[in-house]
Amino acid sequence: MKKIPDILSALALVTGAMLLPAVPAVADGHSDLSCGLNTGKAATGEPIKVGGINGNAPPGDFSGGTDAAAAYFDCVNANGGINGRPIQYIVENDQWNPELAGQVGTKLVKDEGVVALVGNGSVVSMAVNAKLYADEGVMAMASACAISDCYENANIVSTNQGPLPSGIGALKFAIEELGSKHAACIGFNIPNNGGWACDWMNKYMESKGLQGSSILMDPTAVDLNSIYLQALAEGVDTILLMLPAGPAIGLLKVAEEQGGRDQFKWVSPTPIYEPGVGNVLGDYWSGHLYVNIELAQYDSDGPDNKNWIAVTKKYGKDGDRLDTFSQSGFISAKFFTDALLKLDPAKIDRASVSEAIKQIVNVESDLLCGPYYVGDADRHMPNHAGRMVLYKDGGFETVRDCYDIDTSYLDPIRAQEKALGVTQ
Repeated sequence: MKKIPDILSALALVTGAMLLPAVPAVADGHSDLSCGLNTGKAATGEPIKVGGINGNAPPGDFSGGTDAAAAYFDCVNANGGINGRPIQYIVENDQWNPELAGQVGTKLVKDEGVVALVGNGSVVSMAVNAKLYADEGVMAMASACAISDCYENANIVSTNQGPLPSGIGALKFAIEELGSKHAACIGFNIPNNGGWACDWMNKYMESKGLQGSSILMDPTAVDLNSIYLQALAEGVDTILLMLPAGPAIGLLKVAEEQGGRDQFKWVSPTPIYEPGVGNVLGDYWSGHLYVNIELAQYDSDGPDNKNWIAVTKKYGKDGDRLDTFSQSGFISAKFFTDALLKLDPAKIDRASVSEAIKQIVNVESDLLCGPYYVGDADRHMPNHAGRMVLYKDGGFETVRDCYDIDTSYLDPIRAQEKALGVTQ
C-alpha cells in the first residue's frame, strides 16, 4: 500500500482544489443568526482550547471547514461562550506535508492540550494523526474527509460523507432513474481513496446483478484523453466521476470536445457541486449531469442553512467560501458546542469532552438527511443519505430529495445505529 509521502504529489487532484469563481452573492440574514446561549454578552471566563487542522497551500486549499468553525465559535464567544467560558480555537495548517501534519497534530494535542479537534479538513492529517488521537484519547469532529482512514477510525467522525456513500448514492439514482447497467468508476489509483471507493462501487453494481468497472489513473501522470477512450472501449453506459472537481471537469471538457455527452449517462458524487461551476461548464452539460450532494443545497431555506450563511457573513473572513465543506464545518462546530453546553463548565477537560462527544445521538439538522450521532465504536459514518441534483442552466436543481443507500459497507454502521436507537 502506498505511504502518505508517496502520494503527496497527487493531493492537488485528491483535494479537488481548482480555481472556480468566487461564491455568488447569497442573501444576507443576520436575523437568522443563532449561536450557543444567544446572550448577546461576550464570554470572559477561562478559555477552552479546541484545535483544528486544515491543508491550505499548494497543492490546494481545504480550509473551508475550519473557517466556518472559527466563525461559529466567534459567534458563540460573543453570546455567552460555553456557560461563560470562551472557546479558544487554534487552527494549524499542515500544508499537505506529512511531517508537518505530525508536528502540528502533536503541537495541538500534546503541547496546547486541546480538549478536541473540530472542523478538520486534510487528507494528510487524517492518516498521519489517527494513531495520535487514539493514543491521547482525543476526538476529532471533522468536516472534510476523503479517505478510508477517516471513516474507519474510533476517534474521527465527520459530517461530510466522503466518496463512498456519495458515489453509491449517485449509482443508486442512475440505476433506478436512468437505467444504468454497466458503470465505470473513474478515480485515482490511491488505495485509501479511489481504489477504496471504486472497489465498493463495483460491489454495489454486482449486488444489483449489474456490472461495474474501475478505471484508475496514476494521479501523478493524468491523461484524461486516454481515460475517456478507455471508457469507450469498456463498453460502459454510465460514467461515475469518482474525482475531485478539477479533474472531473477536465474529463467533462474532453468528452465535450469529442461530442461525447450523449455517449454515456454522467453521474458524480459531491465534489463537482461547487459554487461557480456553471461558469466553467457552460450550457453544453445542462440537463445531462447528475450529482449526489452530501448536505443541503447552498440556497435552501432551512434554519441551520440560513444560520450558516448569517454566521459566516458576520463572523467569517473576507473570501471565506460558502461551500459544502463550510456547511460541514459549521454544523460540526454547532453539534460540538451543544454537547459542551451540557457539561459543568468548571469540569471541562479532554476526558469529559471526549465522553460528551460520544454521547451525541439523534441530533438533527436541515443540512443533513438523517440524524447525526457519534457513539463509542471503532468507525463512524453518521452521514450516508444524500440528495440528487441535476446541473441545469448554470445551477443545480433537486431531482431526488433525501434518500439512503444500501451497501454491505454500512453493515457495522447499521449495527451501531440499532444499538444507539438511531433511525436513518
